[in-house]
Amino acid sequence: MLGLGSSAPAAPRPSVSNAGGSYQLLKAVRPAMGGWFEVRLPHFLPGAADLATRALDAIEVLESRLTVYRDDSEVAYLNSNAARGPVEVAPDLFELLQTAIAIHRETAGAYDVTTGALSTAWGFTRGPKRVPSDRERLDALARTGSNKLLLDPERKTVAFDIDGLSINLGSIGKGHAVDVATRVVRDYWLPTAALIHGGRSSLFALGSPPDILSSAWDLSVHHPLDPAATLGTLHLRDRAMGTSGATFQSFDEAGRLYGHIIDPRTGEPPTSGPLSVSVLAPTAAEADALSTAFFLIGPDRAAQILARRRDMGALFVLPAESAGGPLRVATIGLTARDYTPPSRSAAIEVVSLDRSPGSRDRSNPR
Repeated sequence: MLGLGSSAPAAPRPSVSNAGGSYQLLKAVRPAMGGWFEVRLPHFLPGAADLATRALDAIEVLESRLTVYRDDSEVAYLNSNAARGPVEVAPDLFELLQTAIAIHRETAGAYDVTTGALSTAWGFTRGPKRVPSDRERLDALARTGSNKLLLDPERKTVAFDIDGLSINLGSIGKGHAVDVATRVVRDYWLPTAALIHGGRSSLFALGSPPDILSSAWDLSVHHPLDPAATLGTLHLRDRAMGTSGATFQSFDEAGRLYGHIIDPRTGEPPTSGPLSVSVLAPTAAEADALSTAFFLIGPDRAAQILARRRDMGALFVLPAESAGGPLRVATIGLTARDYTPPSRSAAIEVVSLDRSPGSRDRSNPR
């Protein structure tokens, strides 16, 4: 998953293209937050190009406030001053931090937005990427922890109870940006469907495609080790998806591969685990944050959390259990309405990890 980057240049002109069905979509793309954001709307929608541009403008404004790469951003100001005393923040940032803390507690600390010191120590914020010394890692770990954030809901203030703590919203900010763009489209005077992407990691599927034969957006699940291959299809309607994996953002040192997802409980990237995790949720911010946490805690603990969340589901891509064995795709809380496995293949094994199969239906109508 890509982190929050510097401000993006102006958007390319929107274009119209086929979307794999009998309908056409207007596609507007703009670089932002270290990657690309994309808004797809029915090409026949009156004012579609203007609406897509306004949605992307909202993302650009949000980035200027939340990025850690600009000294004048709201988050940069917070990081510089909150250890001295309470800092008043905008209501939307306060609510985002409340969401992050709730997920931190729900995942027993596996998710944390205060990992800025760790990201810097490993060189993932500004580079160069490197393995820190044990002393550097432990020092950064001591300046990490959402339990060190002091939030005042009445005054909308945030304070740090330790100097050197640093918030980095890269693991939830991109999803939040997708949610903000989705609200711009949803509030349009004319109801419309839309597909809003934030790079490889985040998206929201609003409504269903403008095709009478489709009641949900069909999205291919790509093989983490072979982007040209697919591992089935997810079907989304009025739902977000967030994906986390360390395959595409990593570095090699002394023959070991280090991914960009750092475990806030140890201060290190995990040495084993899933190849990727996709989470379906009501908001892209939740989907992004939980996919990061689930990448660290694994499918069994994720299944326990999702047993209490009837509005969510997850798909894990797991390595083969033995050399030459099949890649494993494990689903939690997904029905046939949410996910269609690939055609029968000896190289892929699909399993359900639901604790009580058939006891609940968290899918979208199709």
